[in-house]
Amino acid sequence: MRSMSDIHEFRIDVPQAHLDDLAERLARTRFAEELPIDEVTDGVQRGAVQPGWEYGVPGSFVGDLVARWRAFDWRAREAELNAYPQFTTEIDGQNIHFVHVRSERPDATPLILTHGWPNTFVEYLHLAGPLSEDFHVVIPSLPGFGFSGPTRTKGWNAARVADAWAELMGRLGYERFGAHGNDAGAIVSPELGRRHPDRVIGVHVNQIFSFPSGDPAELAGLTPEEQQYLGFLGSFVEHAVHDRLQQAQPQTLAHALADSPAGQIAWIGQLLAGVPDPDVILTNATIYWLTNTAASSARFYYENHRMPSPTEPTTFPLGLASFAYDFRPLRRFAERDHKNIVSWNEYDRGSHWASHDAPDLLIDDLRAFFR
Repeated sequence: MRSMSDIHEFRIDVPQAHLDDLAERLARTRFAEELPIDEVTDGVQRGAVQPGWEYGVPGSFVGDLVARWRAFDWRAREAELNAYPQFTTEIDGQNIHFVHVRSERPDATPLILTHGWPNTFVEYLHLAGPLSEDFHVVIPSLPGFGFSGPTRTKGWNAARVADAWAELMGRLGYERFGAHGNDAGAIVSPELGRRHPDRVIGVHVNQIFSFPSGDPAELAGLTPEEQQYLGFLGSFVEHAVHDRLQQAQPQTLAHALADSPAGQIAWIGQLLAGVPDPDVILTNATIYWLTNTAASSARFYYENHRMPSPTEPTTFPLGLASFAYDFRPLRRFAERDHKNIVSWNEYDRGSHWASHDAPDLLIDDLRAFFR
């Protein structure tokens, strides 16, 4: 009888028929119509919207990526991904895929890194080598994302994922460990610290999602700079279309994404557009497409939106690495929700995907925090 705690080696090996089907669909792409570019933009950037993107992801962006995707060598990328030790295990009825790179240092700190949407475990893969100088590195794929495969039951929110991560680290022999997260991972990782304080050394994130509660007293005494930035945060949230749609009706959207690779790359491209290497976008799009996890990854938003809000602030050690072109919290609200912020660093470069465009800053901040 198979034990639930079994851990199996895993290699990515996509059937050629699936790649042939993808190539055929890309070749037959019917692109959406759109307004002429001079009608769309007045050349002024508004809040979080790039010029030319006022109506959403433009056809030129999608067309360029589709052309690049048709020439993309998945087999070469597959071999690069398979150079990292990958495994699967079953936790709480769900397949969990993860990378595990042990450090040569006997006193290395175990560290679990949680990716965001629409990224995959690829978000941290290139950091595994440098980080393994100081950490035993564990990079799981969120349930419902990529090679963890679709979720088969409801309720896979950040709290349930946090419990699965605690179980995963225990199976790997790590009773005490650190956690880091970005985007969705910056929701999961604090939950891990909140729910397993006896095991989590500390939590490091790229964002702290703390907003005004609605109490007018909280806004008293805001400086003009804070007021201006609060307006920017409102604009940031307003234009987070993926949040609202996936929270409300993830399955409705997913029918289109599961049938059209061009639709898939347009949908995830709205957030990955700033990544320096377009092959990162193609790698993630290919993983979502081949694993048919557009629906289950979107359901993560639906489940989180219905998760009970915390009633008490966290007390575990928390560190923030905040990057220039990303959501940046106001400290007064962060300190309301987290009573033990021990590290708060703001950088003048890097974006929402700092692991891709400011990896040196992120690595250094992680090392300093856990040291």
